[in-house]
Amino acid sequence: MNEAPAVFRVERLELSFVPKPWAFAAEKRAEIDAYFAALQRQKPKIWNGRVLLLHHQLVSDGVFKGDFLETDFASFVAWRHWGFPAAGVRDCFGAGAIVSADGAVLLGVMGAHTANAGCIYFPCGTPDPSDIVGGKVDFERSVQRELEEESGLAAADFAADPGWTTVVDGALIAQIKLMRSAERAEVLRARMLAHLARETQPELADIRIVRGPADFDKAMPRFVTTFLTHHFGGG
Repeated sequence: MNEAPAVFRVERLELSFVPKPWAFAAEKRAEIDAYFAALQRQKPKIWNGRVLLLHHQLVSDGVFKGDFLETDFASFVAWRHWGFPAAGVRDCFGAGAIVSADGAVLLGVMGAHTANAGCIYFPCGTPDPSDIVGGKVDFERSVQRELEEESGLAAADFAADPGWTTVVDGALIAQIKLMRSAERAEVLRARMLAHLARETQPELADIRIVRGPADFDKAMPRFVTTFLTHHFGGG
């Protein structure tokens, strides 16, 4: 992923579940299983659920169209760990960018027990079969679920901007929805921290407030800093 990420707006997403075998998962099965077994020894809370990966995409007239296949989390996380080798898929997911009334963006710090421990980013997650509704993959649903699970805040607490900001960084495609709050950043952070304190094992370890590039952190993935640079620059 040496090329600079691309950032653009789309009016809507048209995402479908079009199942097909993922050759990478079959061909690398032994290596995947060995990698995931070692990962589970380090992080026993990680489980091998089912996830959706993008295998075909097209952008036309402001619409991002895509088809997804289903695979196991172990295959996905191994592929990601090995640097996203060419495998006919992309890691495409929805994310919610929480924007406070005073213009800050709030990000979560992933907990030590998670696969992405220490990373700082928006409420988001790899889509899974629960996001399939009538043969369509619903990223609005995915973002709302992740927002509530990670932050304790509901979609009704926000005014969502129309459309999506798409960040393409090699094999990664983030579809980011701006979620605007009527509350200031410190109030939102306090509400989110209170939610984490109530959880037995919260997914997040902390909440960061970002007001501009000076607040960027090396633990933020490139798609996050790319979006934030675009956002704070008025893009």
